[in-house]
Amino acid sequence: MAKRAQDQSAFVQHVRFVGRAGGLVKTLGGFKKSHHTVPDAVNAATSAFLAKLCADELAADAEKFFQLARSTFGYKRKDVSLEVASPNAVLSAKDFTFELTYALDESDPASYTVVRSLYGLRSTDFAATDECDTVFAQQFSELVFVLTKGAPVEAVIDAVEGLDGDDALKVEYPSDCHDCTLAVADVSATVRFDGSELAMVFPCSGSPRELLEAFVAVRDAFALSKKPVLAALLK
Repeated sequence: MAKRAQDQSAFVQHVRFVGRAGGLVKTLGGFKKSHHTVPDAVNAATSAFLAKLCADELAADAEKFFQLARSTFGYKRKDVSLEVASPNAVLSAKDFTFELTYALDESDPASYTVVRSLYGLRSTDFAATDECDTVFAQQFSELVFVLTKGAPVEAVIDAVEGLDGDDALKVEYPSDCHDCTLAVADVSATVRFDGSELAMVFPCSGSPRELLEAFVAVRDAFALSKKPVLAALLK
């Protein structure tokens, strides 16, 4: 596993695992149907309203992760801390940082989204431990990282489209080419690239270890393409 961590450090500057969940604002514990109304816009006032409504759920969820991390990793008091200031909670440990954030859905203000983010990992090896699997099982559906060496989005698009007769990689993109989405054969995830960040978005949530293993498959597919611009992305 040490070799894998060393290999990944060559092409990854920063990595974070992201998970998303959500629901209707009116289902939050703080919402009182008798005198509250559902938000119809996202602004400072409605965001502050959400922060009050979700306070109990956020505190309970954050405490659950704090206790699970403390017991699973064997942390002492000085090794881990929790700060809750609705709509955000930050669990800071000596090996990682984990955040929970509630926000109104921009496309549907009557709904909210909870974003779970894991970052600042001590090492890639840490993400592959059984303990990390236990604490963060099925929590994340996106693996996002800043590449050591990026590439123009147009160059990546041209490289994929130049793979004549090769079905291993497919690409979709908007007319302005501000980003592109790659589909990799035999990998159940879409790969979004914007020039400097690459994100793998999975149809189902998994643990950090599961997401990293799937990413290695994508790296290998890029390397085998024999297109320098693709191979260099994850090299």
